[in-house]
Amino acid sequence: MYKNNKILVVIPARGGSKGIPRKNMRLLGKKPLIAHTIQMGKSSKYVDDVLVSTDDNEIKFIAEKFGAETIKRDGKLAEDSIPLDPVIYDATIQKEKKVNVKYDVVITVQATSPLLKTKTLDLAIETLLNPNNDNEYYSTIISVVDDRHLSWGYSEENKKYFPLYKERLNRQYLPKAYKETGSIFATKREFLKENSRLGDNIGLIEISKEESIDIDNYEDWWVAERILKKKKILIKADASHEIGTGHIYRGLSIASKLVNHEVVFLLDEAQPLGIEIVSNNNYPYITHNSDKGGGKEADDKAKDEIIEKIVEYDPDIIINDILNTNSKYIKTLKSKGFFIVDFEDLGGGVKYANMVFDALYEHKIPLKNLYSGHKYYILKDEFYYQPFKEIKESVDKVLLTFGGTDPNNLTEKVLEAILVSNYKNRIEIILGLGYANKNEIQEKYKDNDRIEIYENVRNMSEHMHSADLIFTSAGRTMYEIASLGVPCICLCQNERELTHIFGNVEHGFINLGLGSEVSKEEILKTFENTVDDFQLREEMNKRMGEVDLKHGFDNVKKLIKKSYKEWKEENK
Repeated sequence: MYKNNKILVVIPARGGSKGIPRKNMRLLGKKPLIAHTIQMGKSSKYVDDVLVSTDDNEIKFIAEKFGAETIKRDGKLAEDSIPLDPVIYDATIQKEKKVNVKYDVVITVQATSPLLKTKTLDLAIETLLNPNNDNEYYSTIISVVDDRHLSWGYSEENKKYFPLYKERLNRQYLPKAYKETGSIFATKREFLKENSRLGDNIGLIEISKEESIDIDNYEDWWVAERILKKKKILIKADASHEIGTGHIYRGLSIASKLVNHEVVFLLDEAQPLGIEIVSNNNYPYITHNSDKGGGKEADDKAKDEIIEKIVEYDPDIIINDILNTNSKYIKTLKSKGFFIVDFEDLGGGVKYANMVFDALYEHKIPLKNLYSGHKYYILKDEFYYQPFKEIKESVDKVLLTFGGTDPNNLTEKVLEAILVSNYKNRIEIILGLGYANKNEIQEKYKDNDRIEIYENVRNMSEHMHSADLIFTSAGRTMYEIASLGVPCICLCQNERELTHIFGNVEHGFINLGLGSEVSKEEILKTFENTVDDFQLREEMNKRMGEVDLKHGFDNVKKLIKKSYKEWKEENK
């Protein structure tokens, strides 16, 4: 009941469907098609009764099993040619006689609209029973969907097509046009007649395209099944000149492959670079602010805000790509019923996350929820469509790329070693967003025609693939290089990178260890040996080709899907 108005929902469901035989009883997801609409109606805070009008005993049985009342429909009212008006009128009259009560509002909801949400039904009721912007009351509310298109008509008289628009515009700039969905048809009782449900003042509520799906054929059914399986996934990651952009770009790689799910990023306002990158890629995001001032109290407030934002969005799965999580953060999320997946996590939260994927690190303590190694590395999309490198006898281009910040300035250290070598061909340098000496290095080498310096490139795979030899640090870039098969010499930026064991001889890399401790003489010697040894570079290429890096996301997805299903069963 809403504002003392007694409300009846009528669901018409006959047994003689043609497009999909017996569709109302078929399982969509894990329950009959009609059950979705029944449960949606019964969940309303305003609806008093949910009634199914049917001519079919099996539909009657199923409807009652899921909590609806049923009214037997006369066979004549179940024929293909009969419109809904007399069906709804008949069901309402029968129900009112049975309970000796007259309803104030009668709402038709179709069994073939399984994606309709309870909050949409409640909105229709509120819209019907509250004054509109003109301080008038609607007599009927109909659900519609935005249907703006460049449409055409046809003249039988002139035998010609003609445009139904004045000028060609992009869809969003066309005049609003709506199509009835059939999902909701709510009318005040006095306007319900045997041959009409329309009142004298019609109002519309616009619903989403998902909710508007009306199952009429197998294609509609397939779409509805996919939408019902859709999950809400929140990715917590950030990017800055200090931490680099790898976390955000892995999140974008994951998001780009989750086309059947709803994905949103949770980003820190205090690190605007991450917001800029996600925004430029047109993904939705919500924000929090970690800058609450100094001290433990401020830090606790910042963490509490993250939790609040996550709870408000209410995702099915949370993906953390924030390096070291703490146990309190993960345990709090788990206590609120979330499924948690972490990437590259060496913090205290590892033990409590549902799953942890660390392509870079090998953990000392074996945990059953932890998966490490290269087969869980998720490549950026651009690396999937690059061909594998064919090694030439000559090295015509050397690429130097040392990540987002290159704190030890390994770029210039390697460059100086190359410049005193016998190598006289092209050198390409890609500087990260946080590289501290951009102006100096650009000024210093601006007159050297062999050297080209780039910043923050968008087509990294193209630069890598065109190189014949690459110098890089022992981070995520190693996997990208290996996926292309370009010979590579690694210098580790810090002690942590020394634990990234993928960059070794077995996988086709020459790893010189900690870059700050490697002499320019050793870099020079290794470089000249590699350039001069065609067979060595061929072998490096061959070993990289033996590593499967194109199925990392598939491996991760398969494991998450299995674990999530088991978790859902355990937490029923």
